[in-house]
Amino acid sequence: MRFSYKILFCSIFIMAVSFGVGGYVFVGDVFQASLEREMGQAKDESSILQFAFETAALNIPSKYDMLQNSVIEEIGANLEKGGQGRLLRLLDERGVVLYASEGFYPDTALLDCIRPNTRAWRVISQDGHYYIQTGTLVTTLDRILYLETMRDITAVYAERTRGFLVYRNITLLILIFSSVVMYFLSSWLTKPIRLLTQATKKMTAGDYGYRAREISFDEMGQLTHDFNHMAGVLEENIHKLQEEIRAREDFIAAFSHELKTPLTAVIGYADLLRSRKLDEEKHLLSANYIYTEGKRLEAMSLRLLDIIVTKRTAIERQEEKVESLFAYLKEVYGEEKDLLIVFCYQPGIVWVEADLLKSVLINLIDNACKASKSEDTVEVIGEKTEEGYLFSVKDHGVGIPAEECKKITEAFYMVDKSRARSLNGAGLGLALCVEILKLHGSKLRIESIEGEGSCFSFLLTDKEAEADGEKKECTTGSSFGGGGLLLSDGSRTNRTL
Repeated sequence: MRFSYKILFCSIFIMAVSFGVGGYVFVGDVFQASLEREMGQAKDESSILQFAFETAALNIPSKYDMLQNSVIEEIGANLEKGGQGRLLRLLDERGVVLYASEGFYPDTALLDCIRPNTRAWRVISQDGHYYIQTGTLVTTLDRILYLETMRDITAVYAERTRGFLVYRNITLLILIFSSVVMYFLSSWLTKPIRLLTQATKKMTAGDYGYRAREISFDEMGQLTHDFNHMAGVLEENIHKLQEEIRAREDFIAAFSHELKTPLTAVIGYADLLRSRKLDEEKHLLSANYIYTEGKRLEAMSLRLLDIIVTKRTAIERQEEKVESLFAYLKEVYGEEKDLLIVFCYQPGIVWVEADLLKSVLINLIDNACKASKSEDTVEVIGEKTEEGYLFSVKDHGVGIPAEECKKITEAFYMVDKSRARSLNGAGLGLALCVEILKLHGSKLRIESIEGEGSCFSFLLTDKEAEADGEKKECTTGSSFGGGGLLLSDGSRTNRTL
């Protein structure tokens, strides 16, 4: 059953019960008031008749030493004539009827209730009429008599019946009118619910961009607003999930491709070595290719493992001197002969996990070396700023096209795939860098001009600033005079040159 119908039926039921009980109480109160008024008048009339009878009895001739039955009948007849519609009855002390008006109720049960100086009464029904019967004792001369009266109150009961009938008809008309009004009112009140229901059906069918129309500013309007906000958040999360699924699919496709090509070559060369007798030069060439591709696959697997670990492992940071970091880098790249690697830094202390930071710097330097030509210069710079300590790795190599800058942080993405593979690259170095920097609350800034070189930089805030929640982005100017691009580390998978 629709909610609007529930509201309608409940409203009709409540109104019917309310009007029914209210009408019954109202008509009953009016009837009771009328009945009490008639009862008072009947008692007054009984008192008047009692006084009149006693007065008339005192005026009989003195020759009668007692009140005769004939006299009682005469007085009763005169009292009956004195009032239109008046009914009375006179009985002696033994209950024998001495005088009775025509049509008087013959029952004498009221006599048992009559006491001296009291007046008894009851309501009786006779031949479809209602009467108030009163009874009292009359003491005159030497006789004790019972005086009874009957007052017709049929009109009072008829008025009660008419009141119930009128109230029932009025209540019925009110219920019909109220039902029509409540139907439209309940439909109007439940319209936001119907709109929300329609919105949920649309979203269930896949239309996540559908929003319920806000038509009120009450609680239902607030509910609609909150529902639309929830739908917006849900749509955003679904889009993120879809993007993540697509990214994973792309990752798997790229990973499969990166594995397929070298594995096919390795299997081919291995089969060649196994099935044929080659001269020493070809044998050495085949073995060297197998070794080179095997090392590249090994490096790629280790990079992937490092990325997975950084995503799932919390780090333990401590204070580390910048001097020790650069000393380590000098030791690693001290024997580099094809390129000139320049280390320029200011003393300082950073709040890091040292091994992970070393991995970031090594990957950035390796990328710079792969992008540079022979005898080019690679600069590794460290400088203190107001925000923290800024690391930069700058090369003067091939650079990165502007349209490629947003893609190089995607897994297995390589600007020059043939050059990267020839240098044993798999497109995972920057992925690892971004994930490690994310753990340190930092981001990777990439500035590049095609044909002139690239600069990769990141800012590490000091311990005090991080404790206060002041994590700021690197806002240094471009090393090449052109506008640089700040890349977010929000990607799930990232790639190197």
